[in-house]
Amino acid sequence: MASNNELACVYAALILADDQVTVTADKINTILKAANVAVEPYWPSLFARALDGVDIKSMLSNIGSMAAAPAGGAPAGGAAPAGDTGGAPAKEEKKEEKKEESEESDDDMGFGLFD
Repeated sequence: MASNNELACVYAALILADDQVTVTADKINTILKAANVAVEPYWPSLFARALDGVDIKSMLSNIGSMAAAPAGGAPAGGAAPAGDTGGAPAKEEKKEEKKEESEESDDDMGFGLFD
């Protein structure tokens, strides 16, 4: 769970990003002082260094795509030897393909969640 110090710095960084201002420790401190919020002195510099060169707005708008697992990822036990089909993984792949097709057909019919 995030502490109040972390949350205050996160909100200050989001305010700066929304105003298209570069996130620096001094600017975070300025916002925190204006909001009458006291934090441990290392938090603003820690956030400023972590967010240096990061486009916060694009990161927030693509947050769902960052968390998604890559399609066709490796099995949990590692790659199977060449020529070993294993039977069970092939069945799971077929089930996943059918599930994806049904989801796509729902979207095509106008029943998508975000339409």
